[in-house]
Parts: sequence; C-alpha cells; structure tokens
Amino acid sequence: MWKFIDENGTFEWENSSFINDLYFPLCNEAGMMSSITPLLHGDAKTSNKTFILPPVTVYDLHNTRPSRNFWFYIDGKGLWSASGASSLQIYKEKIYPQNYYRKVKAGLLWHSVYYEDREAGLSSEILNFVPADENTVEIMLVKVKNISDKPLKLTPTSAIAIYGRSAENIRDHRHVISLVNRLIPSEIGVISKPLIIFDERGHLPNPYLYFVAGCDEKGEKPAGTIPVLNDFIGDNGNLEFPASLVKNIPPDNFKNSRTDGQEYVGTLRFKEILLSPGEVACYIIMLGITHENGKKVEDIYREYNSTEKVKKALENNISYWLEKSNSIVFKSNLPLFNGLMKWINIQPVLRKIYGCSFLPYHDYGKGGRGWRDLWQDCLSLILQNPFEVRDLLISNFAGVRLDGSNATIIGNKPGEFIADRNNIPRVWMDHGSWPFFTTRLYIDQTGDYKILFENQSYFRDPQIWRATKRDEKWTENYGLSHKDKNANVYKGSILEHIILQNLSSFFNVGEHNIIKLEGADWNDGIDKAKDRGESVAFTAFYGYNLVSIAKLLLAIEREVKEIELFEEIFILLDTLGGNPDYDSVDYKRKVLEKYFNSIYPEISGVKRKISLKQLASDLMKKGEWIYSYLRKNEWIDVDEEKGFFNSYYNNDGERVDGIFLNEKELKDGVRMNLAGQVFTLMSLATEEQVKKAYNAAKTYLKETHGGYRLNTFLGPNKLNFGRLFAFAYGEKENGATFCHMAVMFMNALYRRNFVKEGFEVFDSLYKLCTGGNAKIYPGIPEYFTPEAKGMYHYLTGSASWFVLTLLTEIYGVKGELGDLVIKPGLSGELFGNENSVSVELCFASKRFKVEYVRDKIRDAYTVIKEVFVNGTHQTENLLKDGVFYMPKERINELASNKDNVIKIILA
Repeated sequence: MWKFIDENGTFEWENSSFINDLYFPLCNEAGMMSSITPLLHGDAKTSNKTFILPPVTVYDLHNTRPSRNFWFYIDGKGLWSASGASSLQIYKEKIYPQNYYRKVKAGLLWHSVYYEDREAGLSSEILNFVPADENTVEIMLVKVKNISDKPLKLTPTSAIAIYGRSAENIRDHRHVISLVNRLIPSEIGVISKPLIIFDERGHLPNPYLYFVAGCDEKGEKPAGTIPVLNDFIGDNGNLEFPASLVKNIPPDNFKNSRTDGQEYVGTLRFKEILLSPGEVACYIIMLGITHENGKKVEDIYREYNSTEKVKKALENNISYWLEKSNSIVFKSNLPLFNGLMKWINIQPVLRKIYGCSFLPYHDYGKGGRGWRDLWQDCLSLILQNPFEVRDLLISNFAGVRLDGSNATIIGNKPGEFIADRNNIPRVWMDHGSWPFFTTRLYIDQTGDYKILFENQSYFRDPQIWRATKRDEKWTENYGLSHKDKNANVYKGSILEHIILQNLSSFFNVGEHNIIKLEGADWNDGIDKAKDRGESVAFTAFYGYNLVSIAKLLLAIEREVKEIELFEEIFILLDTLGGNPDYDSVDYKRKVLEKYFNSIYPEISGVKRKISLKQLASDLMKKGEWIYSYLRKNEWIDVDEEKGFFNSYYNNDGERVDGIFLNEKELKDGVRMNLAGQVFTLMSLATEEQVKKAYNAAKTYLKETHGGYRLNTFLGPNKLNFGRLFAFAYGEKENGATFCHMAVMFMNALYRRNFVKEGFEVFDSLYKLCTGGNAKIYPGIPEYFTPEAKGMYHYLTGSASWFVLTLLTEIYGVKGELGDLVIKPGLSGELFGNENSVSVELCFASKRFKVEYVRDKIRDAYTVIKEVFVNGTHQTENLLKDGVFYMPKERINELASNKDNVIKIILA
C-alpha cells in the first residue's frame, strides 16, 4: 500500500510491481499522453492516430513485452535490465524475492522506480515525466549504481519499441503499414517518419516524426544504434531477451542492414563504462512525437540533453502541477485525506487532457470526450479558477441543437463539434440538464450573470426531432450551424440555449408522463429502452433546473427586465397564453411536435421580447408540476422507516423499482436504484422522504465493504432496459459502487442538511480510496468492485463532484451570485484530535483561507458563532441563522496579493 511522504501528495509504494494492472498518468497540455507501470510498461501518444509506443489496454500491461527498457551488459555476468524487465530477472524475482527490492516513488506529475538486484550487484532509479511545456515528449532519466564491492564493466543500451502509427492499425494492416516506415539518419537516436498515413478511405502524406533520442550525463551522444527490431531481438529472441544484447554485439555489425519498411526500436548504445563500488552513472532518454512543420527533433533534444536541464524541466513540471492541485487546499485531520485531495484535485484536468480514452482502462478508446464530460469537468475547474472557464462555457453551448438535444461527437478544440457520420441516431436524455447546473455554479462563484446574455450559434447536422428523424437533405456544405430562412447563421443568448434544453425535455414524455429515456441517461448502460423507457431520476433533475432557472431570473430581474428569444420557442412557453394540461401526455407530445415542425428545416430568425418575470413564471409552473407529480406518483413506501423513489420505466412500460415479493433473491423483495434518490433528494423530496430514502439506501444498496451500490439486483437480462443486465452484478453500471453517483448522493444529503448521513457516505468512499484492497494509486476511481478494487482510475466525473461537495457543502464555502456564503457541514471526525480544519481557495479573484475552530467536541458543526476576517471581528449583521455572508462589494475591498484569512468560531 502506498504512503504519503510529504505535504504535496508525493507517495511511495514498495513492491507495487506485483499488481499487474497498476498504472500512472504522465501528460501535458500540449497533448502528450503517457501511461506507465512499475515495470515501465504502458504507452505514449498525442492522439488515437499517433502512438509512439504500442497502444495498450489494461490486459496488455502484463501480457506484452514492449516497455521503456534500459539494459546493461555486465562483463562476466551477462545482460541486466535496469527495470527488471528481462525474462531471467522476472523469473528470478518471483522465485527468489529476497534478492530483489522495488519501490515506486511518484508525485505531481512524475514517476520513478527504484530497483535493487543484490545478485547482479546493481541498483537503478528510473525517473519518467512529461515536461509542462509545448513539447510532446516524455523524459526518462536512468541512474545506475554499483552496490557490489567490486568494479563492474558495463555496456549501456536503451531499448524502446517505436510503434509510430494509429491505434487502429493493431488489427488493420499491421505488417503492411511497417512497409511505409522510413528511418531518418541521426546521431542522437532513432527517428522514424512513415511516408504515408495508411487509410484505405484515403491515404495521406504522413507529417509526423516519432523519435527516441538520448545522451549520457555529460551530454555525449550515443556511440551507435540498432534501429531495426529484427536485428535487435534476433530470430529467436524477444524484447525481454534481445539476442543482440545478450551477445553484446556492437551496433556497427548491423550498419549494412536494410532499414526501409521495417519495425523500429529506439536502441541507443552508449560507450562502455567502468563503474566503481558506490559510483553512479546517468543517462537521459527522450521519446516523443513532433510534426514536420513544428519543432525539429534536434531542437527538442537540446532542451533536455543534460542532467541540469532535466532537473530544471522536472522542477517546472512539479511547480506546474502543484499550482493546479493547490488551487484548492483542503486540510483535515483524517490520516490520508490531505494528500489524497492533491490527486483528486487534478483528476478533472487529467480528463480534460486524456478524455475518456487514453489510459489502459478506457471505454470508447478512440479519443475525445462526451457532452456530459464537458460540463461535469468544468465544475471543478470553475471552483479552481472560474474566469478562465468563461469562454469555454460559451463555446460549449455551440453544441446545442434547436430541438434541445446536442452534438454527441466532440472535437479536440473548445467549441468544436462534429457531425454524426456513422448514422447512429441517439440522444442521452440527461444531456440537457448539465449545462445550466454548471453555468449556475459559474454565476454563483463570480456574480457574472451577464454570461447568460452572450450569444452563441446552434449545432446542425442530419439528426433532427431529437434523433427520431434524419434530414436527408442536409449536407456538410450547409455547415454545422443552424440557419434562418435567410440563410444566416442564427445566434441566440446562452439563456435561450439553457431554456430550450429544459423545455424540450419537459414536453418529451412517455406514457407515464415522465421524460423519455431515449438512448440512455447518465447511466450509459440503460440503452435498450428507447421506445417506452422513462427516467424518473432525471425528470426530477429537470424539475430542479426549471425551478432554479426561474429563481435566478427573478434574482437578476432588478438589473435586466427583459430578453429576446426566437419566435418559435414561445410554443413551449405555453402558460403565457392559457392553462395547459400538463397531466395529459397527449397534450405535451402535440406541443413538442408543433415546435419541431416550426424549426425545420430552418427557423424564421424573428425574435420576440419577454419579461424575465413572465419567463420565470412559466418555468416555475413547469418545475413545480414535476415536483408535485413525482411526489404523488413515484414514491414507494417499504415500511415506516424506509421508502424510495422509483427511478425508471423499462421498454415494456414497466416500473423498474419497487417491491417484488416473488423475486426471492432480493432483500424484502426490493428493487432500487440510487439515481432516483439523488436528484429527488436534491430537489423535491420532503424531509421525511429524505430520511426514508437514506435508510432504504443503507439497507438495500450498501455493500459489505461500505460503499453504496448503484442498484440492487434488477432481474434477468431481458434486453428491455439496457446492456447493463448482461454485466456481472457488482461490476460497472450493474450494481457496482459507482463513485460518481455515490458522490452525488452524498452531495444531495448535505444539501438537505443531513450532515451525519452525508458524512457516512463520504467516509465510505474515503476508506475505499485509501484502503489496501483498492490496489490503485491515490485518487478516486470510476467504481469499486465487490472486492473493493478500484477500477478505471483517474478519468472519472466523480472527481469534480467530490471537490464540489467538499468545498461547497462539507467545508460550506460557496457563492451566491458573486457573494461569498459560508455554511459549514463539518463532521467531528474531520477534526480528529485537533480543534481546527481549513480550506484555501480562490473566490472572486481573491485568495482566501477559511479556518474553522471548535471549542467543544461534537458530532457535527453546522452553525457559526463568530467570524474574524484578517483579524477583525465581524458585525452580527453579516451572520444570519448561523450562516456568514460577505457581499461582493466587501470582497472587492480585500487584498489581492495575499491570503485573506477568515477565522470561524463554530457554535
């Protein structure tokens, strides 16, 4: 198990190499994305099309031989791998472990492995990191030490296989594509530049260079190279037993080998050295990708070709990632909490770089992020530095369609969305709920409500009528922005986009008057109920949005009286001209059909004004109707202590959750989903319902290891709800402890002032993340198995929600239209044996340290007794019901060049 060794999240883990699916991310915002294991396996790439190391899944980490290897031929003893990745060493280490010692040491964002081989008389320390600069390169610093009592004559050689092509080519013309490879002669290493990008849909000239370069600690270049893979491994060898090195064959023996059309390996031979006892030798290896019109390989090489330069690059890299992590600094007295949060803080940044695809555990595997990911990841980024996110938020709204759905293929640049070319019409019904939730957080943290009145275009592609129809007349020549009847790109306000998404969903109901499930919701595994499926969970979330939008409009109505909306949207604002019958499914469907007919193929482009009060009134009526309807129709009582909300209807029109006494494998016959509790508790549930739902979750969803399952067993696989039924129960979306939903459950409990219950959920996740059974590096994974093993580490939306909940609900520091509001939800356990906890953050461009001090030991602290700002006692009029308010005008008066300390005495 790992342990922290400083306050910056640096950790050590002895013998972690025995966990064969353990990996660590190394990356930068220039686009270099690597993964590395304790045995230096893993891959490196800049996109799905450009891998320098062979692409890996989690199973390849222990089933394949390519790695970042560095070899020493020991005179009189034979070949030795500095990472232990040789056939003989792997065998011996398992049979005679007493002769070997390993330790991983890693920090933000670097990884090192210490390896000691007492039999060979050598130890090594191999450091890897990706510099935080514009170069798409990974640096490897190899140190070898003589730990014997005799001098050792060593011949050093790096050996890193160069893949140099698309991930798709693993099973598509793998050998044929090697025939286009060409070697560029170089004194600094091995450089490959394939002549073409092989693609039978249209071959293109290849502009990318893949390279492995290096030098010794004095900056001396390699003495030679063995670039052809077959020369390196020989006819009967492999990458863990390379014949050329086993026999210590000089590179000159291969100088006449044919190099065109071969597989390459970064085999850099350095001059022979004599290493005295206790002496250390160092080597620098660089592996990277560059564009023919970009920086030259030689120029990149010169930036890192000495130990001093590498040290400087490492320091810059650590500073860069520490600044990211320290944008919010949580301090409590839980043993591993402070260090854990250093890593969870950067996970949203990692997902912004990697998407959901480029670590060994991945879903789609081809790059990019989903629509939901764009908005979820912004939650944490807003808390860290909201003004940097403003342009990103505005850009994201360009993916909204005029039917209320959104683009599903996301480009690499902000605001870049791609048309569906695969003819797979689908809509995730929850997608329209996230943009407002995220934008509202931005407005509260900054007071910048004017973002609502910025203009943005709408996305257009062949999918229309929420992907139930296809516009066969649309072509890419039309463009990806919706136009009006005069062929002008139509732009509307961000507020208009938000309103449209929520209105379209409100009217898009199934037979039970619940919003249709469509292709799926947050749970991607619920993908087989397109015809009759309905999502109670996200109907509640849309209701919450409608009510919240209405309240926001009334709050800013003092500044802005009216807004212009496109004419056709008034069809959906139906309370303005009558008394709509929302209890009628048929009525809602006809309204939505009328609206869809009005916007295709183009809209008029005419805008009408409406007062914010009128608009708020319409939205509030819709939201309150949802609240009332769900309370009345979707609540299920188990007994006097327990109850819960139904979450879904399946494709047979049947309620998914409930009491099914004939299903003997269910406790009390209860089928229950956590999702249906999260968004109802967050919004519409009565206090009694909150209590009962929590009790039900604890009874039916709590795992033996402490985590909360996503669902109970839901019955046999009938393909009438989703693919998740085919998953083994307890894995992924079928009943795992899915951290994202568990964290949102925690958030909902805290929002409703159920501090004890919220902390119980927090504590379960904290103990899972820091427990030895997790078998992952520090952070929060996507989910935990029934054995408490963490899965799909790093790239998960749960990190953003974890940070959001800690800061705004547990530590209770949040914004309300730019005012600072402090309302703690602290549990006594966070204090440990001490009397204070704190959080440091940026709010309204000012740095704050909020310190909570208790004078008595209690289970929970939710009321503020006294407040001191920078040592000055605050007047009582800033305290209302134990909550501290600091208006933005007062915040503007505070210092910008130092931490402003708010000391809070808890009641």
